[in-house]
Amino acid sequence: MTRKLLIIAILVLLGLLAWLLSWTPAGIDGDGDADGPIHRTLDLAAPPTGGDFILDSASGAVDLADLRGNVVLIYFGYTWCPDICPTNLVLIAGALKALTPEELERVQVLFVSVDPERDSAERLAKYSGYFHPKILGLTGTPEQIAAVAKLYGAAYRRTELANSAMGYAVDHSAYSHLVDPQGRLVRNLDHATPSAEIVAAIRDLLAAEMPVRDGGPP
Repeated sequence: MTRKLLIIAILVLLGLLAWLLSWTPAGIDGDGDADGPIHRTLDLAAPPTGGDFILDSASGAVDLADLRGNVVLIYFGYTWCPDICPTNLVLIAGALKALTPEELERVQVLFVSVDPERDSAERLAKYSGYFHPKILGLTGTPEQIAAVAKLYGAAYRRTELANSAMGYAVDHSAYSHLVDPQGRLVRNLDHATPSAEIVAAIRDLLAAEMPVRDGGPP
């Protein structure tokens, strides 16, 4: 790890600690139950295969096939998540902030909601934008979400919460799925993968796509 990445990792971890100390399930708009239970991550439902899909954002339909040429990171979660999603999104945002402007242009993060009942496209836009403008919230019908989750092996289940303003939580897997510029799923990053490791994984894929210059190696 270079000195620059080490400094970034330390700063992100300090920011994550401060975030977790102040975070509540209400997140950005003050609704929800700050004293709700901390829920667990699930393992993958099946080995991920990847594949194209179309879901809705606040600005219209998003087709993964239209993102060819970019490195895409896909994360499944929901805006009412009390702990798991904020942890991962803070680390992903830290990685995005460490990229150069030229690198960032070729990277897109897709935050796919596993709670379409409560997560409107508008709410997702507000929530994901709080972390980083390059994180795009996506939703769809329950059937559409289930189909996309199947492609990436994502697991999720609704758990009713007695005596909680949240009503229910959605336990879910917490992997970040890395798709290369050709649209191929190439790596599944574990829950709470450090920002520096996310940066390195993204840069490996971007470097593999760099055109060969005249006089350079074949």
